[in-house]
Amino acid sequence: MKLRIRGNSLRLRLRQGEVRALVERGVVEERTEIGPGSRTFGYAVRADDAARAVSAEFTGERIVVRVPGAVVRAWSSGEEVGIEASQPAPGGDALRILIEKDFECLTAPPEEPQDGAYPHPRQAKC
Repeated sequence: MKLRIRGNSLRLRLRQGEVRALVERGVVEERTEIGPGSRTFGYAVRADDAARAVSAEFTGERIVVRVPGAVVRAWSSGEEVGIEASQPAPGGDALRILIEKDFECLTAPPEEPQDGAYPHPRQAKC
């Protein structure tokens, strides 16, 4: 799973196996170890049948994005590329949340692995 944070937005990209795991196990998680002392930063996407809307929270050293289970199941088996939502943030701003299927890059550098990514829709035209 890839995470991009830019301003007041979170963008997560999931490969095919991660989407399957989200449906089957209800969660996909990643961690990054940062600096001395074994500090870690984590992020997760959770399918939550009790959730009414997509939401994100930051607790300690972890971002957790919750998505209604029915939304995850429909998205995983459909043609829809992403799940998009926003939630109020302090100061009157909004946090934009985008969860997408990760597509193969058409011009990826050789050192960037493409395994498990969804076939790019334009790939057949190349």
